[in-house]
Amino acid sequence: MAVYTQITDEQARGLMQALGLGPLSALRGIEGGIENTNYFATTDQGEWVLTVFERLSHAQLPFYLHLMKHLAEHGVPVPEPQAKRAGVRRGPGEDDILHTLCGKPAAVVNRLRGRSELAPGPAHCAAVGQMLARAHLAARDYNRHQPNLRGLSWWNDTAPVVLPQLGAEQAALMRTELAYQNHVAASSAYAALPRGPVHADLFRDNVMFEGSVEQPVLSGFFDWYFAGIDSWLFDLAVALNDWAIDLPSGRADDARGQALLSAYQSVRPLTDAERRLLPALLRAGALRFWLSRLWDWHLPREASMLTPHDPGHFERVLRQRIAAPLLP
Repeated sequence: MAVYTQITDEQARGLMQALGLGPLSALRGIEGGIENTNYFATTDQGEWVLTVFERLSHAQLPFYLHLMKHLAEHGVPVPEPQAKRAGVRRGPGEDDILHTLCGKPAAVVNRLRGRSELAPGPAHCAAVGQMLARAHLAARDYNRHQPNLRGLSWWNDTAPVVLPQLGAEQAALMRTELAYQNHVAASSAYAALPRGPVHADLFRDNVMFEGSVEQPVLSGFFDWYFAGIDSWLFDLAVALNDWAIDLPSGRADDARGQALLSAYQSVRPLTDAERRLLPALLRAGALRFWLSRLWDWHLPREASMLTPHDPGHFERVLRQRIAAPLLP
């Protein structure tokens, strides 16, 4: 759990009152997460998630928050940002769903029902694939624009910072893969990929389910704070790299991978360019998270009970994606 900013009951109570959500009865930190400060807040009107943003600014956040609002209004189960009551003053940089707490940007969303499934089967993967395609299509008419801030430009800037921390073999892999991804991104096939708002971080712990193991019901996608405009294929690749692999080895799990891919394509069939570039984008997704985990591991920020994720995991995934490409 990462708690960079300590929130008092009094501070949370004031925000809940401004949003018209009722008196605060409980406040506790949330396990999991590495980028922001998160708390569960309970009022007489329900369960809420209070987030204080540690890296994103007031200027950047409207893209994420209004995307969530847009998706919720289009029937995609996502946490819906809560708005200030009529007549409540807006501070500098705020809007109706973007607030300020402890001098930092903040938001409050409804808490999703269910729980994350950390050992998913094909049925869970199919539900994720179908809902991810629905989210892509629902966001086609979203009118705000912001690039994926952890995209290729960030990879090129971050690699020189983490390369001195790597052994010779790892550094060679990093340099070779980064050169390959720059080559892919310069191609006409890559330019033709369908694009729009993407989640960009759809791991197992960012999805909630109800129902049974045999018949799971997907109850929500959350943690949209890495979202941006990117190729839908990259978003699909990020999901496949977590939902459809064997975690200890990084090897692809064919049954889960095909379940996710087939369900996605039942809603939005892949284009020819997407089919050709899926192996390359799976490698791109692995590189992105190898880089970010190396960054967090070697250049950590101070936080209460912060435990960075093992960067070696996505090194293994990348090596597996190079050795055994997944074809749709």
